Amino acid sequence: SLSLSLSLTLSLFLSSPLPFPLSFFVWLSLISRATMAEWTPNPKATFRGHSFFQHPELKPTNPLVRPILTDYYQISMSYAYWKAGKMNDHAVFDLFFRKNPFGGEFTIFCGLEECIKLLANFRFDDYDIAYLKSQLPHAEPEFFEYLRNLTGKDVTLFAIEEGSIVFPRVPLIRVEGPLAVVQLLETTFLTLINFPSLVATNAARFRLAAGPDARMLEFGLRRAQGPDGGLSASRYCFVGGFDATSNVLAGETFGIPVSGTHAHAFVSAFADFDDLKERTLVSLATSETVDFVDLVKRHQARVKEFFQVSPNDSELAAFVAYAIAFPKSFLALIDTYDVLKSGCPNFIAVALALHELGYQSKGVRLDSGDLAYLSRECRSMFRRATAEFQCGEWMANCTIVASNDINETTLHSLRSQGHEINAYGVGTHLVTCQSQPALGAVFKLVEVNGSPRIKLSADVQKVTMPGKKDAYRLYGQDGKPICDLLCTASEAPPVAEDRVLIRHPFFENKRAYVRPSRVEPLFKCYWADGELTRPLPDLRQLRTRAQEALGQLRPDIVRETNPTPYKVSVTAKLYHFIHDLWLHNAPVAELC
Repeated sequence: SLSLSLSLTLSLFLSSPLPFPLSFFVWLSLISRATMAEWTPNPKATFRGHSFFQHPELKPTNPLVRPILTDYYQISMSYAYWKAGKMNDHAVFDLFFRKNPFGGEFTIFCGLEECIKLLANFRFDDYDIAYLKSQLPHAEPEFFEYLRNLTGKDVTLFAIEEGSIVFPRVPLIRVEGPLAVVQLLETTFLTLINFPSLVATNAARFRLAAGPDARMLEFGLRRAQGPDGGLSASRYCFVGGFDATSNVLAGETFGIPVSGTHAHAFVSAFADFDDLKERTLVSLATSETVDFVDLVKRHQARVKEFFQVSPNDSELAAFVAYAIAFPKSFLALIDTYDVLKSGCPNFIAVALALHELGYQSKGVRLDSGDLAYLSRECRSMFRRATAEFQCGEWMANCTIVASNDINETTLHSLRSQGHEINAYGVGTHLVTCQSQPALGAVFKLVEVNGSPRIKLSADVQKVTMPGKKDAYRLYGQDGKPICDLLCTASEAPPVAEDRVLIRHPFFENKRAYVRPSRVEPLFKCYWADGELTRPLPDLRQLRTRAQEALGQLRPDIVRETNPTPYKVSVTAKLYHFIHDLWLHNAPVAELC
């Protein structure tokens, strides 16, 4: 039993011949092992069946997203709140971030749906309670009964619409409810918001860098931080503006279009035409079965003579095999051996053979080398082939896909150099957010039982804005957003065409008047009285919202270099409220 284990470890400590400090740490280690000894992990128990969920229609996408997916100190604080009798105090928390990522001036808010799904099914089951008892052996049995009965029914959640463009210090989510319950939401909410918002913003920046006409393909699963990182990246990159993913599970789960062709391994797997067990293809024009290998060889001879090249025959055999498998969507990876002397001529030969049978090839992919130069040279070869072989403009307009560790800087560089690339396959830098690994959103207490709370810091950026607040987006006469305005919950909202004084939250001299043409309330209630209060949009609707919101911003806010900061302001009443509370809570120094 646990008590026997503790007694034995204490006896060992008292009788130990070791020096006191060493014997003390050995004893602590034994204590830790003793308190853990009665717990046997069961990985299968972390996956809950359908009956576990209070709202099965709002089941979390990831079965690991449960109340126990939290930091230990949330549990220890809950116990301390319970012990102090404060667990049911009415609390208000704000979830926000302090700085836009990637050196930019905008962020796309994502992850709200998963937060609501957590809240809808918030409860600790018997397995969770048993584990928590092993970690808090001194806690009273009544505390664990309290945890067992917790749900999200007494929590109210207000939020900005998912897929919206958001800015620092404006709460993305405002959560109200019993202090201990809302505290237990902190870590899980943050992990559900931080990465989705970060990767969606990264995707939007890649989209802006590539331009509106480029097809953007997310190829990051193999480089992502684990399966959930890969699946989440695919989901939220689509919201950020990508067109398709290589992730088949993301396609199945979220309905995202999937895309992909073949790897270098496929090309290298073929030695010659003898490797082809299937050599024929049915003509779309005549329905005849044709020896496709012979047809390709005839076209290759013409291509070799015209371009004066000697392409690799094993590569051609691989292209033939792939074309037979996918005659209506043939797209070849052409840099396994040499792009201009082998890959591109071999693609043209196979594409001409397919065209003769009534099929139209899609294009090529470049995965190494000077992408701008090679894309221009490939386009030139396509145009020359179009003129020489009289095959129609489809050849001249074939898609050129570029991959090869592309990042945002690469995309800007390619645009400045000039290129002929139509689509990009982006992986590592996109899904891992290499230029900034975390958004840094925080979850801060701002009110308890109607009394405001403030956190002070020597770093002004870390001073919180106290009290329950509402948020509004003000639009200028040109119809574009000019600032987000925070005000106390008791204030009347700003009115369109009325003159409003807006102030910087902390700097007295930064203030201005604005006469908005339109005022948009940002907070909407999504959860109250244990029920979803408004419908949740699907992924395509989120994507549309994000793209439309980006299009509303002034170009100087979204530009790559020195973007203009978007104003986040407070009303005069909130400004004075913040500073009065600041002075009230800040200790006064005594000089000696």
